Amino acid sequence: MSVKAFKLVSAVEREMLMGDKNYINIECIECCGKNLYIGTNDCFIYHFLLDEKVSTAGKITFAATKQLHKYLGLKKPVSELKAASALTRLLVLCDNTITLVNMLNLEPVPTGARIKGAVTFTLNENPVSGDPFCVEVCIISVKRRTIQMFMVFEDRVQIVKEVFTPEQPCAVAVDGYYLCLALTTQYIILNYNTGVSQDLFPYCSDEKRPIVKRIGRQEFLLAGPGGLGMFATVDGISQRAPVHWSENVIGAALCFPYVVALDDEFITVHSMLDQQQKQTLPFKEGHILQDFEGKVIVATNKGVYILVPLPLEKQIQDLLAGHRVEEALVLAKGARRNIPKEKFQVMYKRILQQAGFIQFAQLQFLEAKELFR
Repeated sequence: MSVKAFKLVSAVEREMLMGDKNYINIECIECCGKNLYIGTNDCFIYHFLLDEKVSTAGKITFAATKQLHKYLGLKKPVSELKAASALTRLLVLCDNTITLVNMLNLEPVPTGARIKGAVTFTLNENPVSGDPFCVEVCIISVKRRTIQMFMVFEDRVQIVKEVFTPEQPCAVAVDGYYLCLALTTQYIILNYNTGVSQDLFPYCSDEKRPIVKRIGRQEFLLAGPGGLGMFATVDGISQRAPVHWSENVIGAALCFPYVVALDDEFITVHSMLDQQQKQTLPFKEGHILQDFEGKVIVATNKGVYILVPLPLEKQIQDLLAGHRVEEALVLAKGARRNIPKEKFQVMYKRILQQAGFIQFAQLQFLEAKELFR
C-alpha cells in the first residue's frame, strides 16, 4: 500500500554543471547546511549554495547558485567529499590521497597536510577524542587488509591506529570505537580499541556492492543476502526486523521513520516502524543516494535531486482518509521523536479520535471504544 512520503525535486540541472560538455560526470556529492559540493570525473570540485523556496501553495523548490569551481590538477576523478564544518575544511579523496581544502575558497591548506594511501574513507560521527577542533577519519588503506584511524585538525593530520582485518575490507562505517566492515565474504563489527571482532553474517562482495551505513548511536544498516536491508548493533544483534529491498540496491539512506533505497530503476521507501514498502519512485541512471543532516539527495551522472519529505501530519491524514487506521497509528506513534511533546500530545489525541470514528463507521465498535478511551 502506498503512502506519499517524499517528493523528488531537482536541485542542480546538468547545464549548470557542465553546459554542453557531455563528458563530465558527477562522481560524488557532499551537503553541509546550504553548501552543496560536487566532485566530477575530470577532477573538478563545484560549490553551490542551495536555497529552499516554499510557494504559498506549500510547493518546495530549490534554487542552486554556483559559487566557484576548482581544478585539482590531476587527470583522476574526485571520488569522495566530506565536510568538516567545525574546521571549515572539505576532505577530498582523489587518486588515493585525501587533501584538506578550505570549504569557502576550495584552496588546499597552506601546510599541505594530506593522508596518502586511502581507497575510501569515512568520518566518525560519534568521536572518541572529545576535541571539538578535530575530526576522526577512518580509511581503508591501499595496504592489504588494513584500516587506519586518523585525527584531522585544521592544518595537520595525525595517525592514531592501524588495524589489520581477517579479509580485505571494501566498505566501512564508524561509531565510537566500533567499525562495521564489509569484508570479501562477510560483515563484521570490530572494536579498534580492544581488537575484539564479531561476525555478523556472510555476504559476497564480488557479486554485489556492499552497503554499510551508520544510522544512529551504535547501530548500522547493511545490505544483506537475499535483497534484505539488515539492521545490526555494535553487539552484533538486530533490534529491528529487516526490510525487503530489490537484489541490486546501490545505496541506502535514513530519514526517520523511513529507510530509502536506490537501485538501477527505482527509489523505494520502507517504514522502519512496520517494515512495509510505502512508496516507489521511478528513477533511472541513479548512482548516488545519501542523507546529509536529514536531507536525502540522489544523483545521476548529470544531475542532483532532493527527496523532500512530506509533513508527517499530512501523511497520517492521508492514511486516515484511506481508512488505513493501523498504519496511521503506527506512524503517529513513530512521529513522537520528531515533534515537541505538547504538540505531539494534542496531535495524537486528535488522530485517536479520527481513527475511532473510522472504526465506528465500519461497525468495529470494540476497537472504536478503545480509541475513544
